[in-house]
Amino acid sequence: MTVSVIVLAAGEGSRMRSARPKPLHLICGRPMVMHVIHAVHDLQPERTVVVVGHGAERVTKKVQEQSPEWAHVTFVEQTVQRGTGDAAMVGLSAFPGDDLDDTSTVVVLPGDTPLLQRETLDALVAAHVGNEYAATLLSSVVDDPSGYGRVVRAPSKTGDGRVLRIVEQRDANPEERAINEINTSMYAFRRDLLGPALRRLSPDNAQGEYYLTDVVGSLAAMGHRVGCVQAPAAETQGVNDRWQLALAERELRSRTNRHWLLNGVTMLDPRQTFVDVTVSLGRDVTLYPGTILQGNTIVGDSCEIGPDTRLSDCTVGDGARIEHTVGRDSVVGDDAEVGPFAFLPSGSAVVAGCVTGAFYTASGG
Repeated sequence: MTVSVIVLAAGEGSRMRSARPKPLHLICGRPMVMHVIHAVHDLQPERTVVVVGHGAERVTKKVQEQSPEWAHVTFVEQTVQRGTGDAAMVGLSAFPGDDLDDTSTVVVLPGDTPLLQRETLDALVAAHVGNEYAATLLSSVVDDPSGYGRVVRAPSKTGDGRVLRIVEQRDANPEERAINEINTSMYAFRRDLLGPALRRLSPDNAQGEYYLTDVVGSLAAMGHRVGCVQAPAAETQGVNDRWQLALAERELRSRTNRHWLLNGVTMLDPRQTFVDVTVSLGRDVTLYPGTILQGNTIVGDSCEIGPDTRLSDCTVGDGARIEHTVGRDSVVGDDAEVGPFAFLPSGSAVVAGCVTGAFYTASGG
């Protein structure tokens, strides 16, 4: 099974009210778009095409720096944002060969869904390939579907509830707006069917854009089978403003803390403990309230960190104790005791077994 991925990360994200491109806003220490790229790990993609647009140079540079080799990331630019259908077509331009002779799977994902989990994408692709669907979409059922595209199905008695089309909120009639199953903008397609369907799209809609969602209706109308996999709404939510960014941060921190709690780390109060997804923790580590661990911080076995301690890109040796301390890009040796109220500037080091005492400031390297 050959799978390729297109990540749509060209939008401006005006509701973020920020000079930073939307895909680069951090959640638990990692740019939002990088969470999406890491979610495709188990698919073993042949290629991952990131469609950039607003802030293209900045987004490309950051993703290049942080992308793992297994993702096989390449970039294409959507110079004019004309909708998700156009973005997908731009993404397909990075694929070699003729799409008409290629029945491989193309997964299309938005770059602003950082809570998406690997298992969900596995289920999407498995359903798509196993049932030989032309397209398979990921949907969620929500209490308030306002603003989302609705999944329109055939009546269950006559059409087995099969997916007929997706209708955007602005184009929906009152009956369609009452539907609470929403499109998450995550899909799996057969490449040989996706390309021709995209070329048939029209911007004849309320926004004057090329909708990727119209591909679903087009394929269904031609008699192709369209599948659907449902996922929890909490996992498929996009991030469009700072409030949604904060909610995503809270959820991902909860997942991260749970992972470490189940792997030998003690947190006296997980709600007051902040660990980036890029941090590594040893066994029998104790984190006291107010601990913030960021960047590529590595903490060895049997350490005690906190309370009220912030370490960024630091390496902490086994058995070290650090309290009421701020450290950046520093090294703390085995069994050292740092603090309280210590400052470790970039490049500093505390040798193994050292006891700094209170109000200590290390000299930088």
